[in-house]
Amino acid sequence: MEDLNNVNEQPVAAQSAVTSKGDKKLFVAGIIIGALVMAIVMVMVVLGITRKYTRKYIEEGTYISGSDSVLDEATVLKIEELQSLIEDKSIYDIDRSELQKGLIDGFLEGTGDKYAQYYTQEEIQEQMTSYSGKFYGIGVVMGPDDNKNVYIHKVYADSPAERAGFREGDIITKVEDQDVTGLSLDEIVAMVRGEKGTAVNVTVYRQSDGQEYVLTPIRDEIKQIVIEYEMLEDTIGYIHIEEWYDTTAEQFEAAKKDLEKQGMKKGLIIDLRSNTGGLVDACVDVLDVCLPESPVVYIENNEGRRISYNADDPEEIKIPIVILTNGYTASASEIFTGAMRDYGRAVTLGTKTYGKGVVQSFFYLYDDSAVKFTTEQYFTPNGTALDGNGIEPDILVELDSEAYYDKENPVDNQLEEAKKYINENY
Repeated sequence: MEDLNNVNEQPVAAQSAVTSKGDKKLFVAGIIIGALVMAIVMVMVVLGITRKYTRKYIEEGTYISGSDSVLDEATVLKIEELQSLIEDKSIYDIDRSELQKGLIDGFLEGTGDKYAQYYTQEEIQEQMTSYSGKFYGIGVVMGPDDNKNVYIHKVYADSPAERAGFREGDIITKVEDQDVTGLSLDEIVAMVRGEKGTAVNVTVYRQSDGQEYVLTPIRDEIKQIVIEYEMLEDTIGYIHIEEWYDTTAEQFEAAKKDLEKQGMKKGLIIDLRSNTGGLVDACVDVLDVCLPESPVVYIENNEGRRISYNADDPEEIKIPIVILTNGYTASASEIFTGAMRDYGRAVTLGTKTYGKGVVQSFFYLYDDSAVKFTTEQYFTPNGTALDGNGIEPDILVELDSEAYYDKENPVDNQLEEAKKYINENY
């Protein structure tokens, strides 16, 4: 038997000297084939090494941003195993995009920030539209109650909601037969809004009679009138601020000027009951109308850096002001209330405010989706932190809800007490 090792070790010149022309052709062909085989082997080796190190790269989590990352090796492998199990065993049709969204939702929930939320492209567009003051919807203002239910606390006049029979206090339980219990306010708002001219079925629970009703408003363009006002008796003006949007300051100033033309002299009642917040800038702009040049709120971030917001207009409202508050007066409404009270420009009447003294910021992600989470805490001009504390009213007056919702003769006892206070003290 020939020693193949020895054959391979023969000098090429000696080997070629004893070959015929045919042998030379075979020899050249052999070299080419051998080269191809070697190339294939090398490719396989390289691929094997690449796969080996790629697997090592993934398993060790070296693609994650550092050793402190939440997505460590164990977590990544666990998620992959969960996905495999669910896809293999679950009786439900699994939507991968929903699983991905759920991962992000869970990540934010794990921060302990109850205001943190993820928005898809569509949801963030809807959210930004709401702050602009114009949208297609049914014409209601919603808010969460103590049990985290979303209820109707305002029905716009001559709106699709009013025509469909919605009432203040109705609790939303379903939208298009989907149970919305446990969903966030933003999620339910997004479900109710839609294209102009389309219908939406909304099931509400009416606390007054304990019945459920399915109401079907037709969506239309809603220009959010966030200010309602009227001249009360004894030249006392009344302005109700429902939300803090881009249009709030403009509407507030127009209302103030109109009331002044009507003869408002003795006092002004500003109603912030159930105003759950909105844009800080909008609140500052209204404070600019009410106060002289002065700091109105300062915000502190996670590094302790402070930013102060100021009223810049030297003009101010000089007549007595009473601010109405309740347990749903929150966030930007508390900024307004705190600043007015710190400067001695208003008396507060009603019940304690909610106590939301933190600011959420929006951050766009690479695909135009976005996240919102708490980035700052705010303080009144005197340095009072409101988060978790709220503002105790100067004059405690509980709402007589039975009288307020009386169909025959509704009476707002808190408003009546505010008028009485102005008349007796000024």
